[in-house]
Amino acid sequence: MRNITALVLGGGRGTRLYPLTKYRSKPAVPLAGKYRLIDIPLSNCLNSGVNHIYVLTQFMSVSLHRHLRNAYQFDPYHGGFVEILAAQETMDENTGWYQGTADAVRKQLRYIQQPGIDYVLILSGDQLYRMDYRQMLATHQESGADVTIAALPVDESHASALGIMRCDETGRVVGFLEKPQTRDELEMVRTDPAWIDARGIDSRGRPFLASMGIYLFNRQTLVDALEKTNYRDFGREVFPASIRSRHVHMHLFDDYWEDIGTIRAFFEANLALASPSPPFSLVAPDAPIYTRTRFLPPSYVADAVIRDSLIADGCRIGRGSRIENSIIGVRCVIGENVTIRNAVLMGADFYEEALPGASQIPLGIGSGTVIEQAIIDKNCRIGRNVRIVNERGWEETPDADDCVVRDGIAVVVKGAVLPDGWKLADSLASRGVH
Repeated sequence: MRNITALVLGGGRGTRLYPLTKYRSKPAVPLAGKYRLIDIPLSNCLNSGVNHIYVLTQFMSVSLHRHLRNAYQFDPYHGGFVEILAAQETMDENTGWYQGTADAVRKQLRYIQQPGIDYVLILSGDQLYRMDYRQMLATHQESGADVTIAALPVDESHASALGIMRCDETGRVVGFLEKPQTRDELEMVRTDPAWIDARGIDSRGRPFLASMGIYLFNRQTLVDALEKTNYRDFGREVFPASIRSRHVHMHLFDDYWEDIGTIRAFFEANLALASPSPPFSLVAPDAPIYTRTRFLPPSYVADAVIRDSLIADGCRIGRGSRIENSIIGVRCVIGENVTIRNAVLMGADFYEEALPGASQIPLGIGSGTVIEQAIIDKNCRIGRNVRIVNERGWEETPDADDCVVRDGIAVVVKGAVLPDGWKLADSLASRGVH
């Protein structure tokens, strides 16, 4: 796999994940208590033998850069690397701010035009899945394709939110429709489930093949597609144009895959990881998820009740607390008699010494606090007897520096301070939200 270079797209502004993207890029958003979203594609690459990796970044990238620097260091004998390609101005024309996924790669073409590169793997930095890219390469080589795209069978209820492909009997892609809505549009891209079954994947009645946004290009095909056009986006422009002028083949995939594009998707994907039978397993000895090594102590739990939850390293959980169906991130300090249900706590970046007589609310969750159906970003100071519960069922609330509601989920902003007795309902009422 030494002749493959991977390009991981660091994402745009991440507006649909705001306020989790207020201080960080999408791929840097914490996942499952101890990882970052970027760890997923990078781990897939390393587990597939792909160790020449560039990460293209632009918005709010300091946190992402720090994580990559601390997590992915290679020994000098194998020649692997994870390098950051940030948007930058140079003496060349048309450099500077990325104008889309394809434009980002175009501005960094010189890095994939180096000797020894035959294939370029284009990946997203904000998806949750586990894939062996060696199997995708085998499909690409056996079919003689110029471009290969990963495809996931989906049912009609999911098809209208995804790009759907149509292929011929050999698996060559001959049509593509972005988010088909009408009955006629769906019929145009419907695939016979028997065709999927015949290729070793149980279709289970799923007649649509969705693009996963994972592309494998012959290097020269990619260079030509970007140098000879001004296309800005892979999914909307480069890929459809390639179908018309190149041999684009489909690589079928049938396992868990989730695009973490919204607060709701992020929230539900995290909580699913804490279920008794998670759809995506964090335990895979042959394909582990890599991340930063923190050297934290084991978590300490007093006389507390914990059910169906993931507890990361370095936490302290107080007596009488109850945690159900939740994610507890690194260095979480949780007081006594705290109730946490259906919540994602991202933890903290540092420990804090408790100073006698200090007036500042300490880092962590104060005693007697109740948190339900909520996301608590990093480094928050939540006082005693705080109530973070969306009791009135708000879907969206205006931006604030402490807590907002997105997709019906309360989100406490990174570094927010909620004083003793603070209640979500009272806070929103004081801002005129009814």
